[in-house]
Amino acid sequence: MNFDVAGQTHVGMKRNHNEDNYLLLPDERLFCVADGMGGHSSGEIASKIAVDELADFFSMTAKDQDATWPYKMDKARNYDENRLATAIKLANRSIFEKASAEQRYKGMGTTVVSVHFTDQAAVVAHVGDSRVYFFRGGMLKQVTEDHSLLNDYLKAKKLTPEEIEAFPHKNVIVRALGMKDTVQVDVSRLEPADGDIFLLCSDGLSGMVTDQQIAEVLTKNTDLQVACGLLIDAANANGGNDNVTCILARWKS
Repeated sequence: MNFDVAGQTHVGMKRNHNEDNYLLLPDERLFCVADGMGGHSSGEIASKIAVDELADFFSMTAKDQDATWPYKMDKARNYDENRLATAIKLANRSIFEKASAEQRYKGMGTTVVSVHFTDQAAVVAHVGDSRVYFFRGGMLKQVTEDHSLLNDYLKAKKLTPEEIEAFPHKNVIVRALGMKDTVQVDVSRLEPADGDIFLLCSDGLSGMVTDQQIAEVLTKNTDLQVACGLLIDAANANGGNDNVTCILARWKS
């Protein structure tokens, strides 16, 4: 295997249950974080459906590469990119159908962020405001773009730091699994080098810990399990306003 990986989740300091779920599927070199929403138990159900659907689709297609897919291949994407996007679209449909069929699950949804390692590349796909970061040579870079109202405002006009801090709808996302029967999935592809680290996280981490703090933890701690724990501890020490989940995957060439 061309990677090391570790993952952890924590309920945080303010919530009484955890709506995050994460997936480590090393045999298929697939990693995923899902941050559920919907109140009561609905959010954790939506996020669990998401990670289960990704695992099931990757396991099925690994055994039978000629299996018929429920969605057409996007000619602008290669096989691995289409495979990951299709898994997420399937998860969206499953969540939407369950929410439509049962009143108690109405309105539930989840973000999803995922990384799939191929032999030469890392394929990243996401919906929502959970994030993937890329860490190389002491530098941390956000790979994904938040599908959030705040990010839409940031793209439309420049906001001062004070306006960003006071923005009243920071947690409003404009794209998530379960909102509609179809979903647009953002997909990108990176070519990592030996020792590069990918961080997948819910906004319970990215919203509470600065990029500088994340970079310092990853610089000082080569044990990924220890680093995961320290990042979660930092989020909780800074307030722990939400469930916090992170996965660290290190590429080995």
